[in-house]
Amino acid sequence: MRFDAKEFLPAAVLARVTDVRVTDPGRSMRAAKKRKRRGSLTKDGRLNILAADHPARRVTRVGDDPLRMADRREYMARILRVLMSDAVDGLLATMDIIEDLLVIHDLLQESGAAGFLDEKVLLTSFNRGGLLGSAWEIDDPNSGPTAASCKEWGLDGAKILLRLCDDEKDSLKTLLDTVKAITELNAVGLPMFLESLPVVKEDNGRHGVYRIVKTAEELARTAGAAAALGDSARYLWLKLPFCENYEMVANATTLPILLLGGEPVGDATPFLRELFAGLRAGPNVRGALVGRNILYPGEDDPLAVIEAVGGIIHQGWTVEQALDQQAAHRGRDLDWLKSVA
Repeated sequence: MRFDAKEFLPAAVLARVTDVRVTDPGRSMRAAKKRKRRGSLTKDGRLNILAADHPARRVTRVGDDPLRMADRREYMARILRVLMSDAVDGLLATMDIIEDLLVIHDLLQESGAAGFLDEKVLLTSFNRGGLLGSAWEIDDPNSGPTAASCKEWGLDGAKILLRLCDDEKDSLKTLLDTVKAITELNAVGLPMFLESLPVVKEDNGRHGVYRIVKTAEELARTAGAAAALGDSARYLWLKLPFCENYEMVANATTLPILLLGGEPVGDATPFLRELFAGLRAGPNVRGALVGRNILYPGEDDPLAVIEAVGGIIHQGWTVEQALDQQAAHRGRDLDWLKSVA
């Protein structure tokens, strides 16, 4: 069954969100303060988090379509579809998306339905200013909220991206800004999810592109360096890609590690296999921060895919068990948002 994102999310819902932004811009903050938060970050020591911060860095390509994720209605539909699931612990997103979701959460509750953000982990993305393809891409200071505003909004933490390119001096600027961000979050008792990536610059005829070096040796060295940033690592999690010999990466630190989801390839099965292997590489590999390959799994339903991911992380399913369970969730509750429209 093909998932129709725009049928799932009526245009009237986003029109209502815009109306709220115009007539009652404080509603999202009020909804944030009313939201029921978890008593602790994890329920079983593991996390399955959806990442939805890509368009803020001008990353909008899915497959051959360079602007697929620029369609905000489709993008929001797929985010909402995933957040329906109890198998996902929460969301990482930029503040504009978090605010939209808080408004929809509040509208659902107003209509008598249950809100979907209660008990979910809400993380915000700190640095999105290193825009894809820009001359300053690797110089990526905080362009989003601060630790203080995270606390004010009742968020559960933040994520920051640190790309380490040995040939680019501007990587040091981002590293020092990362140190400041970790230290400030520590001061308010919130975790930082640090995506620390070794990269090399490759010429593409414009400003170049930064390719992640996905070898166990480089990722292990990067993990060791990342774990030492800031005034303390007590609230620090690492976000790292999977590679062969992942035991070497896991052994480089005692910090909890979440696996990256990676780019969409039209089929989430390869990632499910990487996830299954990664979780067995070491006791500190504690789940995944998944994104485009879950939101855009070809023709499949994102709800079915996130259920499979959550089953592997939280239930200990094999890949085959996870694939078998997907069928039960494809196409269910497609009228979930009709009460808001």
